Amino acid sequence: MLAEALLVARKDLRVERRAKIALGQVAPLALLILMVFAFALDANSSLLERGAGGLYWLAVLYGGTLLIQRSFDVETDDGNMDALRMSGIGSTSLFLGKASALFVQITVLELILGPGIVLLYNVRVVDWVLLFAAATAGTVAFSVCGVLWGVMSAGLRVRATLLPLLLVPVLAPVLLAGSRAFETALGVRTGAGWTWAGLMFVIAAVHTAVGLGAFGFLLEEG
Repeated sequence: MLAEALLVARKDLRVERRAKIALGQVAPLALLILMVFAFALDANSSLLERGAGGLYWLAVLYGGTLLIQRSFDVETDDGNMDALRMSGIGSTSLFLGKASALFVQITVLELILGPGIVLLYNVRVVDWVLLFAAATAGTVAFSVCGVLWGVMSAGLRVRATLLPLLLVPVLAPVLLAGSRAFETALGVRTGAGWTWAGLMFVIAAVHTAVGLGAFGFLLEEG
C-alpha cells in the first residue's frame, strides 16, 4: 500500500513540476492577496498585526483550493480518472498518494507565504514549535479534505465553482483554529494556542479516517 501511495504521489508531483502551476501561478496570486490586505489596512497597523494569522490562512485557503482543483483537473480532462479506477491500485493508496502530493504542494505554498506575513504585517514569531505544529496540522487537514471533496466534484461540469462551496464550510473550523494558534505563536494573542493546534490535529485525523473508508466509494460514484 505504501509503495502504491508513493507512486501516485510521485506521479502528481511530477506533473506539477513540469507544469509549475504552484510556483508560477498559485503562489504569486496568494501573495497578492496578502499584499492587498496590507495596502487596505495600512492605516491601521495594529489591526493588521492582530489579523495576520487569519489573513495568512485565508491566503492558504485560496491557494490550496486552486491546487486541489488542479489535482483533479489533471485526472478528469484526459479521462485519467477512468484509468485510475482500472489501474489496480487500491483506493486507500490512491487517497494517501493524492493527499501526500497535495500536502507537499500546500507546504511549499505556506513556506512562500510565511515570510510574506512577517514582512508585510510587521509580526515576529515567539513560538516556533506551535507555529510549525499548527501549520502541519492545517496542511494535513487541507490535503485530506481536498482529496475527499475534490473526488466528489471531479466528474461534474460545475466543479470549478462547486469545489470552493464544498470546501469552505468544511475547512472553516480549520481556518478558525489555525488563526487562533497562529495569533498565539506570533505573540498577538495570549491564549490556548496548543488547544487550537490540537483541535486541528483532531479534525485532520477524523477526515483522514473518513477518507480511508469512503474514498473508494466516492471514486466509483464520481
